[in-house]
Amino acid sequence: MDVITLIISYVNDLISMFQSGGVIVYILTVIGLYGLFISIDKMLYLRKASMIDLSELMIIVNDSMAHGGSLEALRAIGKYKTPISRIISEALKIGYRGKSEVEDNMEQVFIVEMSKMMKGLSTIQTIIEIAPLIGLIGTVLGMWYTFKDLGMSSDMSLLAGGIYISIITTIFGLAVAIILIPFYSYIKTKIEVQLDNIEIAKKMSNWSRAEMKVWIETDKEEVIEALQDSPGVIQVKEIDDEQANLRVTIKPNMLEKGIKTIIRERSDTSNRIVESKLKQ
Repeated sequence: MDVITLIISYVNDLISMFQSGGVIVYILTVIGLYGLFISIDKMLYLRKASMIDLSELMIIVNDSMAHGGSLEALRAIGKYKTPISRIISEALKIGYRGKSEVEDNMEQVFIVEMSKMMKGLSTIQTIIEIAPLIGLIGTVLGMWYTFKDLGMSSDMSLLAGGIYISIITTIFGLAVAIILIPFYSYIKTKIEVQLDNIEIAKKMSNWSRAEMKVWIETDKEEVIEALQDSPGVIQVKEIDDEQANLRVTIKPNMLEKGIKTIIRERSDTSNRIVESKLKQ
């Protein structure tokens, strides 16, 4: 029962301080709650973004690549919808696209994801920095009004009461900053971890070799010649397969255009990439 009484007493004191602080305390409460809302929202976003880490994604990619190639890997990681999975998805599209196009797309994804992660962080930092200053302004204004009243009355109790009310704004300003600092530090640390993982994932475009099975309807000789003349294509071989009739071996780091683009520039024949396997 004593504990409950003590808690009620603290709550009543807090309410009394809040009411005595005036407009400055109301302002600090609003910006403090706003900063808290942004912090919680950002933490929920980062929790979703880190629901699966890079090592787990790489295991999924390697297993999927062994069974069904890059298309299977894309399907396997596509359900996670995290910044890292989006970067890796672009890296898996080498062969379908040229190296420069893949790297440009990865950079665009990186910029978008980084802006999402950084959004709101500067606002939290600004609130942490200005809250104590707003509290200090309240204290200075309170003291000014107190001494102004003392000029008209010699009652020293006015000084004690004025100082008490003035200090409340400083307390609230410091409280807002102190509450938000741990949130800010946690969010910043999580963002740095995510950015480090994204930088590692971006290096996945450096595949050493790739083998692709391609089906073309007509103009086989022209297509083979076009592929063989293209930078990054190591070997083109006809195969007897139910779904494909060409096997194309490429060096992704040198591939300037996607396989389908190369074919389309030489011939209007129908074509599709049946399988693509990438190797580090």
